[in-house]
Amino acid sequence: MQVSARPLAQRRQCQAQQLPQLRGATRPRKARASAATVESSAATALKQSPLQQYAEELGSLDTKQRLQRVLQIARSSCGMSEQAKISDNRVMGCTAQVWLEASLDPNGRVQLTADSDSELTRGMCTVLTNSLSGLLPDDFLQVEPSAFAPLGLGPNVVTPSRAINFANLLETARKRVLTLVERLPSFPSLLISADALEPQGDFAKAQAQFLKPDAGQVDRLVQVLSDKKIGVVAHFYMDPEVQGVLSQAAERWPHINISDSLAMADRAVKMAEEGCKAIAVLGVDFMSENVRAILDEAGHRNVEVYRMAEAEIGCSLAEAAESDSYTQYLQQAASRPGPALHVVYINTSLRTKAHAHNLVPTITCTSGNVVQTILQAFAQVPDLTLWYGPDTYMGRNLAQMFTSMASLSNEAIAELHPAHTQATIKAMLPRLHCFQEGACIVHHLFGSEVTQLVQKAYGDAFLTAHFEVPGEMFTLAMAARERERGVVGSTSDILGFIAKKVKAAVEMPFPERLQVVLGTESGMITSIVRRVQGMLREAGRSDIQVEIVFPVASEAISTDQTLQSQSMPGGPQGTVEGSLSSLDPQGGNSGSLGTLPGGLSVLPGPAGGEGCSAEGGCASCPFMKMNTLEALFKVCDRFGTPGQALLEAYRPKQYTQLINGRSIAEAGCEPILHMRGFQRSKALPAALEADIKQRAASIARSAATS
Repeated sequence: MQVSARPLAQRRQCQAQQLPQLRGATRPRKARASAATVESSAATALKQSPLQQYAEELGSLDTKQRLQRVLQIARSSCGMSEQAKISDNRVMGCTAQVWLEASLDPNGRVQLTADSDSELTRGMCTVLTNSLSGLLPDDFLQVEPSAFAPLGLGPNVVTPSRAINFANLLETARKRVLTLVERLPSFPSLLISADALEPQGDFAKAQAQFLKPDAGQVDRLVQVLSDKKIGVVAHFYMDPEVQGVLSQAAERWPHINISDSLAMADRAVKMAEEGCKAIAVLGVDFMSENVRAILDEAGHRNVEVYRMAEAEIGCSLAEAAESDSYTQYLQQAASRPGPALHVVYINTSLRTKAHAHNLVPTITCTSGNVVQTILQAFAQVPDLTLWYGPDTYMGRNLAQMFTSMASLSNEAIAELHPAHTQATIKAMLPRLHCFQEGACIVHHLFGSEVTQLVQKAYGDAFLTAHFEVPGEMFTLAMAARERERGVVGSTSDILGFIAKKVKAAVEMPFPERLQVVLGTESGMITSIVRRVQGMLREAGRSDIQVEIVFPVASEAISTDQTLQSQSMPGGPQGTVEGSLSSLDPQGGNSGSLGTLPGGLSVLPGPAGGEGCSAEGGCASCPFMKMNTLEALFKVCDRFGTPGQALLEAYRPKQYTQLINGRSIAEAGCEPILHMRGFQRSKALPAALEADIKQRAASIARSAATS
């Protein structure tokens, strides 16, 4: 931490000259000889700080006078020495350059100084640092942003960006003070610049080593794909080694796409339309099933589809939707009187979608469109009861989001959905049901322990979180989102958020270093690196760096089901070392980390491998890592040869049973097509709305005659 070159006495004298000169105002008390003899709450300390004086003075002024006073404070500010205006003291992501430094005086009290190249921002910085300097660290760390509301410097007075800068300055100050009083945890990270990568920590080194792939493998892949007209669709969560080769090959063969699960099927259809004879799907089994079904629906039954393993490539979330408890959940929905709609996450099998739609009118959703799907459904169908599943964490996060939304003004709610008000949001809450026994192993471990570490050590960073993370991480990311420093959504949303922040940095005339916590699967790093470096190179900016932080540790965790049948990266086949209770770095029992909702257990995997960690979060999906380059080359080499007959086990699962005279594939595809219709029109398709009402009427007739 940088310490100002000016003596402490000189800094205090300078601060005193900037304080409001109010008749009868209470002056800040002098520090006693020993901080240990002072015991006070944060509230009491703030009342005795200059914050009270600033609030009284600024609160008595109108908007114009208030801004003039802040500018006057800026002009009288001592600021910071030029030697202190270094990158280590920068407040990240502000629209102006802002610097902040913190230190402890001999009495153990916090002393802050800040400066900015914007005069208005400098004045706001001065108000904040003068208000908080002199507090004990414990009191300082309890200060909430709401304490500054009486100043009247919110977005209705200053521009929203400056109001956000003020909140970010407080969060940065909190982080700087924490570093003075304790040693903060440090997660592995990858520092990205236009032409270089700097990994910090073993986990980051493991991710970075494949970002520059072997040229021979790239050449070989491009050759076989182009010769045989094979397209490749892969999920963001692929192993970095696989993604590195695919990304490089995509520059020479256009029919390679890395995306989230929704876009994979769409891109496969486009590849078929442009002449591809086969599609290789690198993902879990429900993804290849969806690709097969959507190709069939689009009239491309002659285009072959292949998975990347002979064994099943499972998914803990998809398996939860295949359980008896999920069937009982849907049967409950089907038996209730009144209109009902089942919104099912796209990360489920065709069989799940087909059986669900047979019981309850069903539409699929993604993490990117689920909020609008639910809001539109309640707005479009009076007295609707909605059943969401199978992701328990996403369901709880939705409930939390809608509960918070109910406290917004009608104007703010209308911006999110024009048909809703406070009254309609409150009315829909009791009619929103969420399944309680399903979770994705990738996001399960972003729970309370990792969230506390992220909040403490990276509270001033940009925070990204997938919609499937547990509620603690969701809440933290939503709070960061309010300060324009966070995003909650799909993998595509996360990538777009990072790109937006890089774009903003590129447009500024000064150097910048952004720090981003990656609250989802580590496999996204390949796409992030390519996007960030592409933007920096195009802009010709060598003075901007983006640090991606992995909230994980190097130890791996895999599921017991996978380890029994698969050789996981980094360790021998079938290895299960220890029990989950031994994973706690303090030697305690990690408890809830051991079991996913629905009962699927999580066990430690091969040491040094990729996977989840009880110390951090979830590093890597063990199911996705079953998609290897070796398997991709095997499929491609055999396709179009007599050896193609050996690829039968690599085809997506074929369902032979019928549901009401329709195949599983056809019936399971219908909820997906309903989602396609919703995406085009922003309304539930007419056929789905009619189905909801007809089934409700049928239940009512049956009840009347029984």
